[in-house]
Amino acid sequence: MATKTTLPTKEFVQKNRKWHVIDAKNQILGRVASKIATLLMGKNKPYYTPHMDCGDYVVVKNTDHIKLTGNKEEEKYYFSHSGYAKGAKITSFKDMMAKDSRKVVYLAVKRMLDSNKLRSRFLKRLRLYKDENIDIKIPTAEKEVK
Repeated sequence: MATKTTLPTKEFVQKNRKWHVIDAKNQILGRVASKIATLLMGKNKPYYTPHMDCGDYVVVKNTDHIKLTGNKEEEKYYFSHSGYAKGAKITSFKDMMAKDSRKVVYLAVKRMLDSNKLRSRFLKRLRLYKDENIDIKIPTAEKEVK
């Protein structure tokens, strides 16, 4: 007896999207980023399909208070290149946190997602806030992940 595989429709997925609020205060960057990436992809859902966008909305607050383990606060660097000769730019973790802590979390989550056409859709559902004040109305936030 053969069983059939059923795929969720776009309408079903859109109707069943949930909002998750994550408090990043005193949490480790990599562990929080992997939780966020899992929720954005929808890997926690029973109808997860790799080629479909099944994920939820994620709101992260207190990004200013995120931590790293070991000596990474002094040793971690971010590399970017403009594409021009001598266009390399290296920024330390401390400088990046002082400038905008949301970018640190954004880059960690972005680099944990597959680099395909779905990644930009996933990241559109990510909201990052530096402190406790969230300026959007969250429709019935499902759970607060600590």
